[in-house]
Amino acid sequence: MSFRPLHDRVVVRRVDSEEKTKGGIIIPDTAKEKPSEGVVVSVGPGARDDNGKTVAPDVKAGDRVLFGKWSGTEVKVDGEDLIIMKESDIMGVIEA
Repeated sequence: MSFRPLHDRVVVRRVDSEEKTKGGIIIPDTAKEKPSEGVVVSVGPGARDDNGKTVAPDVKAGDRVLFGKWSGTEVKVDGEDLIIMKESDIMGVIEA
């Protein structure tokens, strides 16, 4: 099954956080915070402006992004945990 978001929504897959601190301390799963970094899986066609024209999104599939801790709605598609959020919830794109 595939999922295509509508309007200015974006589907993001969280990137797993580090299991050790820089000092070498191992962090147990129960103490880990959910990462606020992810990879864009799918992007909708864009929002509409006041004139009814579609405004293209700034992100594309494959972009690595940062988003707010409480952003979006968590869903499960084909057994995979994904997040659906508005493009405005994304704070920025991480470039290599």
